[in-house]
Amino acid sequence: MPIPKRKKDEDKTQFVSRCMGDSVMKKDYPNNSQRVAICLDQATADCDCVEAADFKMQLELYGYEEDIDDDNFYIPTQAEYEDFGEETEEWDIAQAKPGLWDNIRKKKDRLGKKYKPAKPGDPDRPDKDAWKKAQSGDSEMAIDQIMKMHDQLMEVVAKMQTMQIPVEFQDWTKDMISKAEIYVQNVYDFVKYYEPGKYEDEYTKEVDEPSEMETEDSYASEYQGRKVTLNKPFRTSNGPKKFAVYVKNESGNVVIVRFGDPNMTIKKNIPERRKSFRARHNCDNPGPKWKARYWACKSW
Repeated sequence: MPIPKRKKDEDKTQFVSRCMGDSVMKKDYPNNSQRVAICLDQATADCDCVEAADFKMQLELYGYEEDIDDDNFYIPTQAEYEDFGEETEEWDIAQAKPGLWDNIRKKKDRLGKKYKPAKPGDPDRPDKDAWKKAQSGDSEMAIDQIMKMHDQLMEVVAKMQTMQIPVEFQDWTKDMISKAEIYVQNVYDFVKYYEPGKYEDEYTKEVDEPSEMETEDSYASEYQGRKVTLNKPFRTSNGPKKFAVYVKNESGNVVIVRFGDPNMTIKKNIPERRKSFRARHNCDNPGPKWKARYWACKSW
């Protein structure tokens, strides 16, 4: 089946949300990360390289929102919720969208025990051994890569110091610099304070497997549930972002906002890092709650 195309004058972010929720796309590309990449390419198909790079960087840095359907609706467990200090409320999908809730129940009936929340071992979530293997590159190769970056950066600095006028960086290059700074800082912190096992994150932590009784109870609870908490983010182990949150948009409809890079850790406990992030992303004016930048800033 054909991949969705952006309509004339359709906002790129709105297209990504529509594309991500498309039933055919979900069937043909069940992997969230793959579907995001395809939707991003379609959203920027008619853009020049600078505009495309800028848009992709913005979505990578922040995230996007999706309309709720019977494929993406998920009721988090209490352990998955994170308290961001926002005023919350309960939202009952069976009352707000009885037709959609009926479709969800039918899908659960149809899939039976196969309808389960993502857990360690699922296709979209790497197990800890695979994640460790992916992260443990050859030391000599890492040094070569770092030296190459160092040489290129020194050339950039030397070039800028000899120029008669200051460089006016475009928005997409500013975003690239900001992202590069974050990645390099993470590598710096890792090497400077390296101890075996010190930097293990949610992908590499040991996960206590629930007992058979606990698993069945949790699935039974999930099957019966129909309420979610608005304005309270929850972790999404199967991606494509680290967090999701249910919020009401400008029209009063509840949508899912996905945000946070799953491959990066937040260092808001370091005052300098927190101040730098919030200044770069204008977090004093984070925008509305139904946009990913608001929650990205909130997490810092």
